[in-house]
Amino acid sequence: MSVIIKSVAKHSPAHKARIKAGDTLLKINQNEIVDVLDYRFFQNDTLLLVDVLRKNGKLKQYKVKKDEMQELGLEFETYLMDKQRSCKNKCIFCFIDQMPKGMRESLYFKDDDSRLSFLFGNYITLTNITEHEIDRIIKMHISPVNISVHTTNPELRVKMMKNKNAGEALKIIDRLNDAGIAMNCQLVLCPGVNDNDELRRSLEDLTSKENIQCIAAVPVGITRHRDGLEQLESFNAKTAEATLKILDEYGDKCVQKYGERRVYGADEFYILSGRAIPSADYYGEFRQLENGVGMWALFERDVLDAFEDFEEPKNLRNISCVTGVAAYPLISKTVDTAITKWHNLNCKVYCVNNDFSVKK
Repeated sequence: MSVIIKSVAKHSPAHKARIKAGDTLLKINQNEIVDVLDYRFFQNDTLLLVDVLRKNGKLKQYKVKKDEMQELGLEFETYLMDKQRSCKNKCIFCFIDQMPKGMRESLYFKDDDSRLSFLFGNYITLTNITEHEIDRIIKMHISPVNISVHTTNPELRVKMMKNKNAGEALKIIDRLNDAGIAMNCQLVLCPGVNDNDELRRSLEDLTSKENIQCIAAVPVGITRHRDGLEQLESFNAKTAEATLKILDEYGDKCVQKYGERRVYGADEFYILSGRAIPSADYYGEFRQLENGVGMWALFERDVLDAFEDFEEPKNLRNISCVTGVAAYPLISKTVDTAITKWHNLNCKVYCVNNDFSVKK
């Protein structure tokens, strides 16, 4: 697949080489350019041979000299250079299927694009990935790859994701591990479905692979907009605590085996169970902040660091702060500390209930 160049950045290496908008990009250094990953990977050399198809139908090769890692300067119709790939699964816990109607269109798009995993940290299920993409990840040594696993039981994964290929796709994890590709894995846990013994099985399988650098367990989120969807339960204090004990067990094993914890529970498990959230040091490199893992601890640490540098305001400041129910204790504590430290600060924290969630 070739892509049309929409524009060329002024004063860029491509502009200086006289590459034109409207040309079709074919190859860089004899490597076919299919999408943004190919383009970004093969443009990094200092000397490039860029093959294009001119608008008049003639083939043209440009020699481009540039600094290492400098952008070539080509721009395309879309960032990915083709269409974003949507998810083919029908997961029983999918939050998009639980969205109310009438919101902006982009909120209803389910992405499952391996390129977005590398570029923006999105999680993929591996059910929508091609052999070409797997080979390319291995060839380019793209790391880390973020994977929504949910369970390593093939039959259960098929049932949870309602995709007959979901179980077979788990073998890709082994291929990536054998190739030395770093992976971050996500487990969305549903009580009575993939927790307890099934969670133990998943953790046993995943922690045995040396290149899986982090595994995050996240509680299923359930809204009141589930008409026609499978019946699911939310976690409570008892089931959240039981889950944390399993995660602790395998996290401790990873500390002994790899020298790092690797297995973590989302902050919500701690909030639900009533257990104190660990300190920031517990979370290592905070590899899964986007899954709500360690956000509370990192916020507390960053706030304390910020307090050391801030000066008390000279004039009285009146501020309102809005937060959800789960974060209210954290935000209130932070505000109380700030008010004690700075007497010219007056801040009111408002707690807002989420009307999308299921009533307890």
